Amino acid sequence: MSDHSSLYPNLMRPLDFGFLTLRNRILMGSMHTGLEEERGGHERLARFYAERARGEAGLIVTGGISPNLEGVVAWGGARLSMPWHKRGHESVTRAVHEEGGHIAMQILHAGRYAYTPFCVAPSSIKSPISKFQPRALSARGVERNIRDFVRSAKLAREAGYDGVEIMGSEGYLINEFIASETNQRTDRWGGDFDRRCRFPLEIVSRIREELGPDFLLIYRLSMLDLVHGGSDWSEVERLAQAVEVAGANMINTGIGWHEARIPTIATMVPRGGFRFVTSKLMGKVGIPLVTTNRFNTPEDCEQALADGCADMVSMARPMLADPEFARKSRQGRSDEINTCIGCNQACLDHVFSRKVASCLVNPRACHESTVNVPSQKDRAVAVVGGGPSGMSAALEWARAGAKVTLFERSGRLGGQFNLAKQIPGKQEFSETIRYFETHMAKEGVKVQVGVEATTELLASFEHVILATGVSPRAWQIPGSDRPEVVSYVDVLAGRVDVGRRVAIIGTGGIGFDVADYLTHDADAGGFMASWGVDESLVNRGGLAKSTRSKSYREVVMYQRSEGKVGGGLGKTTGWIHRTTLKQRGVVQHAGITYDRLDDEGLHVTLSDGTSLVQPVDHVVVCAGQTPYRPQALSHPRMVVIGGALNAQGLDAQRAIREGLESVASF
Repeated sequence: MSDHSSLYPNLMRPLDFGFLTLRNRILMGSMHTGLEEERGGHERLARFYAERARGEAGLIVTGGISPNLEGVVAWGGARLSMPWHKRGHESVTRAVHEEGGHIAMQILHAGRYAYTPFCVAPSSIKSPISKFQPRALSARGVERNIRDFVRSAKLAREAGYDGVEIMGSEGYLINEFIASETNQRTDRWGGDFDRRCRFPLEIVSRIREELGPDFLLIYRLSMLDLVHGGSDWSEVERLAQAVEVAGANMINTGIGWHEARIPTIATMVPRGGFRFVTSKLMGKVGIPLVTTNRFNTPEDCEQALADGCADMVSMARPMLADPEFARKSRQGRSDEINTCIGCNQACLDHVFSRKVASCLVNPRACHESTVNVPSQKDRAVAVVGGGPSGMSAALEWARAGAKVTLFERSGRLGGQFNLAKQIPGKQEFSETIRYFETHMAKEGVKVQVGVEATTELLASFEHVILATGVSPRAWQIPGSDRPEVVSYVDVLAGRVDVGRRVAIIGTGGIGFDVADYLTHDADAGGFMASWGVDESLVNRGGLAKSTRSKSYREVVMYQRSEGKVGGGLGKTTGWIHRTTLKQRGVVQHAGITYDRLDDEGLHVTLSDGTSLVQPVDHVVVCAGQTPYRPQALSHPRMVVIGGALNAQGLDAQRAIREGLESVASF
């Protein structure tokens, strides 16, 4: 494949540090995978990172590794503090270097975010998202932690890393020293801003002194804290300049503490939405700056660099989605990139549940050494259904050598993704459809849309994969056949002009999506304004007053079961959806009983026995789904996958993964 670097000249330009030259301006950002703590995990990590190095990432930064026991994120967390810890890391660095890549280890001390009773902090102030009260470090404890950072960096170099990244953002220990809200010390490590910054500057300067000039030292600087009491912009600039003087080679951008109540990486965040922060620091320091958060296409990366917003772009989850992101960009194959959709479902949600990460659109991620697809050369295979599971199955069977025909009864591929992409902030789902369509064409899949599969039509195929998806579950109460009752499918497909007074039946993911879709008028000021982000960077912590208003629609959501409404939403994104709808004025009821629908409206009995009548223009039914499995279809060698197999708990992650797994099912 020829080189098309001219398509992205800034992104593909090498970055020379004198002692080390990176082949392009793409940094695979730090992201914990859960393999760091798995038995045999370093060998799997080596395979994982090697594949990204082979895909031509300019620099890889590992997930956070603690410099000591008290700094681990949770019990059993990864650390590099003793010589014998190097062994697993050596296999990682060797694998990356064999592929021509470069890799730095992130040193992360969790501080008060550590999920252990031994957590420490500059002051004994508990985090609002943590279980444990931290112990305030003594002056000797501060010195010991600095030495631990230096020792960890030294061990990292001995293990073969090309450099380290010092994690000074996201509200971890170093960030806690910098902010006055979390550092209330009166000794030399607290007080005015200069004393609060002494801790990170000592770490950087002592690492540089210990390891010399030919070791890459990156500092992850919190440029936008998004919490009350965070740094103001003048302090960010002063710290950046001091970090450069202390010996850092490069500064990476950190956006938001983990306790911040503003989304920073979820799919509703605009692509490259926080690049303005890094841009403001450009020219204030003489070392390269890295911008980050929600970059997922080479076009957006190139534009940020061309506009002078940064010297390099960091992407973490996009490298889960497609390990060949950089190579495909260089070769002019951006249409073949498996684009990260920012969903968090298989990556961050897994990690925060203490499971190994993966990727919704790439189920091989972090499982490179455990996914084995047998050869299916020249087998004639039919896939019935062109939704996520069907497209995944068709592509994987074709890659395994089969001759695949995909039948889709509607006029287009995508299935439920065509509805999901109508939700504001979920337009990324169209990228996944594009990816499957591009690669199915490349692999020779014969796609027949508008064709209903029949038993006779399937008879000539050796194997059949049934991926016909789901149907909306019916809602049965007196009056549910009235014309104001509509399905979420009709609403999202634009077939219904929904009125002002709306009842939503069901509070699962679909119910929340429909509520978001119907009340998006409340965010007329755009993402940053509605969430209260100060793009002028005048206010401390980067916070401003939210411009979000209540929606003109009166929307009420109903849930039969007791418990928190939306309790089944994603671990790292559920709070975003609940907060959004609350601020837009959406009312929610749990533990209700549906009585009837009549001319007065929807009659329900609340959990306390109170009767409620809601006048409605429309009732949108989001009461779950049932498998759609044409009973007339039969074949002696047929496997059912996705929603057609089981609609309970169905999500795109499972659907796409089952498409991959179907290849090994015969």
